[in-house]
Amino acid sequence: MQKAAIERNNETIAAQLTPVGRETVQDRVYSELRRALIGGLFEPNQVLTIRGLADALVTSTMPVREALGRLITEKALEALPNRSVRVPPITLERIDDLLRARSLIEGEAIALAATRMSPRQIASIEAMLGEWDEMRALKHKKDIDREATLNQSFHFEIYRCCGSAVLIPMIESLWLQSGPCIRVAIYAFSDAGEVDTAHYHRRIVAALAKQDAQAAREALVADISRPFAFLRDKLQSAAAKDQT
Repeated sequence: MQKAAIERNNETIAAQLTPVGRETVQDRVYSELRRALIGGLFEPNQVLTIRGLADALVTSTMPVREALGRLITEKALEALPNRSVRVPPITLERIDDLLRARSLIEGEAIALAATRMSPRQIASIEAMLGEWDEMRALKHKKDIDREATLNQSFHFEIYRCCGSAVLIPMIESLWLQSGPCIRVAIYAFSDAGEVDTAHYHRRIVAALAKQDAQAAREALVADISRPFAFLRDKLQSAAAKDQT
């Protein structure tokens, strides 16, 4: 009798709760694809198939299909007629649009953070610069994945101090859309021996340490504008060659 009562109780609970198995897998798939896009692990114009991603993630096609639908809605991916998707290609219009939006929104976030960051929080982002120096001191081939991770951690450590729950998801969406573009620029800067990103980050830290919101905004815009300017020049040069 007691067993029957327990079973009835379990049935009542089950009727009140929503199953989480498939949703949990879908969320994990979405989070992993989102991480890959923000980190630039997929290249602009790269075609992705549901089956290929399911095999890579060792899961079924259903959670992959649902995750891709969310990412298409967020403008991080584009749907193709053959049921595959692609990473949006780099165009002048897209570069300018992303840079304009990131400068406005991330510029506001860092300006707000400048007056809110504690000495401990400043020390935290300074420690990230130390990690950057250690990475640069290594003699083997530069770790692009590590650089991308440090760059993201540095920026979001600051943005989380802005005090706005509205701005953070907007910034995450912009990084989701611009990640593949930034990855292309990181490789190019490495090959060309360009000035290290840490140089720009140090300017940001110096402004934040002084609680100078305007200087922090200007340093940030200089930092995030650099890869977009490079990509713009690259596209314009390619277009000029095609016309000759």
